[in-house]
Amino acid sequence: MKHVRHFSPSLFLSLVHVCLVQANYAPYFFDNGARSTNGNMALLSLSEDTPVGTHVYTLNGTDPEGDPVTYSLAYEAGSRRYFSVDKNLGNVMLIEELDREKEDEIEVIVSISDGLSTVSEKVRILVTDANDESPEFINTPYIVQVPENTPSGSSIFKTKAVDKDTGSGGSITYFLQDGGGKLRGDNKVFSATTTVTVNVEDVQDTPPMFIGTPYYGYVYEDTLAGSEVLTVVALDGDRGKPNSIHYSIVNGSEGSFEIGNTTGAISVIKSPNQLKEEVYELKVQASEVGQEGDISAYTFSTVTIRVVDLNNHPPTFYGENGPQNKFELTMYEHPPEGEILRGLKITVNDSDQGANAKFNLRLVGPGGIFQVVPQTVLNEAQVTIIVENSAAIDYEKFKVLTFKLLAIEVNTPEKFSSTADVVIRLLDTNDNVPKFSSDYYIARIPENSPGGSNVVAVTATDPDSGLWGEVKYSIYGAGADLFLIHPSAGIIYTQPWAVLDAEVNSKYNFYVKAEDTDGKYSLAEVFITVLDVNDHSPEFNENIQEKTMIIGSPVKIQAIDQDAEEPNNIVDYSIMQADPANVFDIDQSTGEIKLKSYIRSLDIIHNITKNKDCIWSVVVQAKDRGSPSFSTTAVLKIDITEETLHKGPMAAFLMQTKDNPMKALGVLAGVMGIMVLITIMISTAMFWRNKRSNKIMPVRRIIKKRQTPQPRTVRMEWLKFKRPSNAAEKFVVEDDAKNLHNENSNNNIQVAAVPPTAPLPPPPPTVASRDDAPGWQVPTVSGSLTPKFVNKQVKKRGHGSAHNALVSELKMRFEKRNAAMGEPHI
Repeated sequence: MKHVRHFSPSLFLSLVHVCLVQANYAPYFFDNGARSTNGNMALLSLSEDTPVGTHVYTLNGTDPEGDPVTYSLAYEAGSRRYFSVDKNLGNVMLIEELDREKEDEIEVIVSISDGLSTVSEKVRILVTDANDESPEFINTPYIVQVPENTPSGSSIFKTKAVDKDTGSGGSITYFLQDGGGKLRGDNKVFSATTTVTVNVEDVQDTPPMFIGTPYYGYVYEDTLAGSEVLTVVALDGDRGKPNSIHYSIVNGSEGSFEIGNTTGAISVIKSPNQLKEEVYELKVQASEVGQEGDISAYTFSTVTIRVVDLNNHPPTFYGENGPQNKFELTMYEHPPEGEILRGLKITVNDSDQGANAKFNLRLVGPGGIFQVVPQTVLNEAQVTIIVENSAAIDYEKFKVLTFKLLAIEVNTPEKFSSTADVVIRLLDTNDNVPKFSSDYYIARIPENSPGGSNVVAVTATDPDSGLWGEVKYSIYGAGADLFLIHPSAGIIYTQPWAVLDAEVNSKYNFYVKAEDTDGKYSLAEVFITVLDVNDHSPEFNENIQEKTMIIGSPVKIQAIDQDAEEPNNIVDYSIMQADPANVFDIDQSTGEIKLKSYIRSLDIIHNITKNKDCIWSVVVQAKDRGSPSFSTTAVLKIDITEETLHKGPMAAFLMQTKDNPMKALGVLAGVMGIMVLITIMISTAMFWRNKRSNKIMPVRRIIKKRQTPQPRTVRMEWLKFKRPSNAAEKFVVEDDAKNLHNENSNNNIQVAAVPPTAPLPPPPPTVASRDDAPGWQVPTVSGSLTPKFVNKQVKKRGHGSAHNALVSELKMRFEKRNAAMGEPHI
């Protein structure tokens, strides 16, 4: 019980918060019902012959918060402690010998604790009976006075014995001396003996009496005719002067038996196969013969002779109340293997004798589940059924198990048999784990699905009945943040606030758990793919605003669609507007723009249009293949020029870097740096060589006058730059006829040097101001987009001497290479 204290109103809110944080739920036991060996010991029953030290039970429970629990046992004051428990594992051991006759019920207080709360329950353990008590005679000793003339067969005394055991173990059979009696229904036999003193009072002239009655005899199938079966004995009732006894058979013999007149020996006079009856009841007379040969008194006795060679009794099944052909039992599923079905009280008996009473027992029905013991019986036995396969005793497969218990004779020609039905009704336990219909689930959901949309339904089944068959679902894992699951229906849906985006994350993976009320669970894996929806328009690159096209070479535009999948991110290109309209073609897939095949020079273009600058605006469109489709348009300015330089590596390089002068300057600066490094290395080597050669040597030196070299002239007149009238005339090469006289570059002919003329920088690219941007928008069916321009300041090209010298040097190298290859000058 939790105690509630009263606090002042000013502290109420904060104290309520503390209580909510520190709330602790009490632990509890699992209660698995009768015949369980795991729970709170409720309905536990133990046989009184259970050995001390046996592990009889396992306490088992849990704590809602998942804290570790401990177990303990307590007893009422003055009670004996029969059990001990391992406080951590819950294993209960028997530490005191049980005795049902002294105490058939034990009360124990079992407790479970999580360290903060303790739960205690009072349970009762039933002590069942075992045949461990011997019968005891009461009111002994026995002394009986019997008159000598008491008629034969009269009851003269009644004894009484008590056995504290119950059931078949408590039944008692009485017999005299070596009667061979046996308790029916139990393999253990306990006996007790006592002495009965009989005093016979002598009475004169009393008739004779038989001793050792009743008389039973047996005729076996191998008995020969004339063989003695049994002998009866009678004595004169008068002790003083006993007379001789004469024996005779009065009736019942049917000519099959005879008796010796003086000996009392009864013999069979026919062969056993001639005997028509199974049992013969012979009435035998014993007469006193006086001295004169007269009969003074006589008495009678019955002799029962059984012919045992006639097999006419089949085995018979008995219950607690007599013959029975159907036995029923209710038990929990999956009992331990080797356990005896103690609820079945079955005895089998064959009234025949010898080999005729030997028979086999077996179970007919689903095989391998139970085993019957014994399998071979002589005369009589208690039938024991033992669990052989616990897994097959499954409530989910069979609510009722039905068997035939068959007893069939072994060595008889008749093979008499009998059967009894054994019906076992099963009770359910929580022995199954929820199982998913699949080990993994694959689902797809469009990325534009609103929050709370259903994704996939998972299904797990638990074949157990009642609450044990109810399944609760949950999900967990790194990919489960955007999803929820209905705890009972198993429907997985998105969080109300979830926004799916296939471009950000298109794959989610997590686990789903199915759990029953006892915590048994299984897992399945969920894979969710977010389907792409066409929600992005293609976007052109920023450098689309201006392109330079050399006649014969295409220019390429590119637009990127941010959608995740095809065909939503596949872009097709087209020309929406051009003036004139028959100048350009565009590749729909690659975005390459080229001139029509008949345009091979600038002259043809000049004939088509009066625009001498050859800079045209073309409206291009990029359209994706999604449904619905989105498109974007942009205005591309194309500067058309014509390649006039001779084709070669340097010419190709100059043309490729025409629109990017910074790249050309960088490459040229790298070349100049390498040349300077080589010049320094050569100069250093020459310095050290001259230094060694200027030393005064002990030999004569001949000094020659150096020849005055002719001044070297550099011819750059062939490369002249002039202001281009259009983009194709930026570089113009004039052929210098003088160079033809010195093709070998041997400097033998002196030519006046012509100073090189520095090239003028090309006109800066036309950059439209942002104010003119709206005029470029071309509406389409699905949308429009204004090209993005970056307002970059164009750097002016300088006229430095270093740049002029570098260009001259490059031109000289071109001339030498062409001369060596035999190509004309350009």
